[in-house]
Amino acid sequence: MTYQPEKIHRLLLKISGEILAGAQGFGYDDAVIDTLTDEIIEARRLGYSIAIVLGGGNIFRGGSWKNQSLNRVTLDHIGMLGTIQNSLYVAEILNRKNYAAEVFSSFSMDSVATHYTPRRAFQALEAGNICLLSGGTGNPFFTTDTAAVLRAAELKLDLVLKGTKVDGLYSADPNQDPKAKFISDATYDQCLDQKLGVMDMTAFSLARENGLPIKIFNIGKPGGLCQAISSPNHGTYIHP
Repeated sequence: MTYQPEKIHRLLLKISGEILAGAQGFGYDDAVIDTLTDEIIEARRLGYSIAIVLGGGNIFRGGSWKNQSLNRVTLDHIGMLGTIQNSLYVAEILNRKNYAAEVFSSFSMDSVATHYTPRRAFQALEAGNICLLSGGTGNPFFTTDTAAVLRAAELKLDLVLKGTKVDGLYSADPNQDPKAKFISDATYDQCLDQKLGVMDMTAFSLARENGLPIKIFNIGKPGGLCQAISSPNHGTYIHP
């Protein structure tokens, strides 16, 4: 199965919180976010419906927080609240650039964000809004990768785009292994057999069960998002 950009109309963009922090590693790098929102706007101008799931690692990483003697459930809730803060910030930048963006939260906090339901998010996408789906799944022990795949399945989107700091999927970590080979195309079964770290297993299994394709690309390269959507040769395509 080859990537067919003409069949992609509605997509979910998954971005880690660390991307928002830039080189400083914490908080927000406004230059990075300015470029990122410009790229999201360009994709919207091309006619794509866009939902976004942001991680919270630039603020707090519940699952890997160093003090593991604390309650994991509490730590994960803090991390999920971090994703809401990130979504509010990015949405505000998009709105300031005159592109309608709406934040949905898996937690009920109506004075801050609209409570997420598939129907509400679907209607907002149909109206042309960029939708930021925050709060993870609303449950501890699940990553934002899992939340991204879950929301894409609920909203019947065409593709999950995972923006990373590398060009796609490799046979090993390219930052640690100079011999790591780039993989441009793979099936779910190949990823499992070769133990390729596409996403955590819960997220990956959910994508596999729903036949939801994934594309991994370098979001740090100029024009990377639109190229990942429109070009079969940009990034790594993972499919049934």
